[in-house]
Amino acid sequence: MTDDLGKKPLLEIKNLRVDLPTRQGSMRVVDQVSFSLDRGKTLGLVGESGCGKSMLAKAIMGLLPFKAQVSIDSKVEFMGQNLLKMSATQIRQIIGRDIGLIFQDPMTSLNPVMKIGSQVSEIFRHHLGLNRAVARDRAVRLLGSVGIPIPERCATQYPHQLSGGLRQRVAIAIAIACKPQILIADEPTTALDVTVQAEILDLLAELQQEKQMAMILITHDLGIVAGRTHEAAVMYAGKIVEHAPTTKLFKKMRMPYTRALMRAIPRLADPPHTELKTINGQPPDLLYLPEGCSFSPRCPNSQILCTKRRPDLECSNLGNHRFACWYPLNVEEG
Repeated sequence: MTDDLGKKPLLEIKNLRVDLPTRQGSMRVVDQVSFSLDRGKTLGLVGESGCGKSMLAKAIMGLLPFKAQVSIDSKVEFMGQNLLKMSATQIRQIIGRDIGLIFQDPMTSLNPVMKIGSQVSEIFRHHLGLNRAVARDRAVRLLGSVGIPIPERCATQYPHQLSGGLRQRVAIAIAIACKPQILIADEPTTALDVTVQAEILDLLAELQQEKQMAMILITHDLGIVAGRTHEAAVMYAGKIVEHAPTTKLFKKMRMPYTRALMRAIPRLADPPHTELKTINGQPPDLLYLPEGCSFSPRCPNSQILCTKRRPDLECSNLGNHRFACWYPLNVEEG
């Protein structure tokens, strides 16, 4: 499905590159990332910690660190408008209203000295211009709509008085308060037990279907991506290294890194005390990336070419399946 501009996607990222200056030199945390997202669709963004997922989300939202440098040819187009070219005032009108973000840790994203009702009401007052009483009433109703029992009481409490699951629901309420067209969920189930994880993910799916939101679901868990996204993009060292419709990626994964992530998922069918599979080595230091493929020092398929030249993310003969690998897995291997 497309937006009112015809065939243009709701969100389109083109050649996004972000560098962070450090004492040791410039560190590229997002490297030539490109993808698009249509209304009502979910993109799963997956990879190990430190691969650039959260920094990509912050670049879209205009929340990068002060000294971060975005390349001049990068584009983050929302409904045909490049957010990177907008003023801070223009961005503030879009972020929170048209694009919502669920932060990874609600305990640090919520104001610890401000009651929950006031924090939710603030969104309505800033973006919709509602008065205090009307905003408060709408905040209580919104808290109830995301599954918080006795929302009136929750509105009078501080974040530290709530459980992790309730804090996450408050974060979701704030993110969807203005019915955004795009919702970015950055590790929305981190540190929650499996029952609460399922409840949160089900809630997001219901909200998306009800409001026809597009969603970027950021996670390190391919198991979550498998059943809850339309497309999946795998990130490594700031780059997308494989991108395909979710069902196609899981049936015909081509990157050895994607397969390694998949094999690291614990399985209920395994007997007790089965040793968990891990990915050999450590994620690369972004200041000192290898000359060739960033995954080559850890890759079982690595050959001389992999250490000398970096592969580009290109479409294969599988159509809309892109991957960056000199020696991809056979379809049967994936």
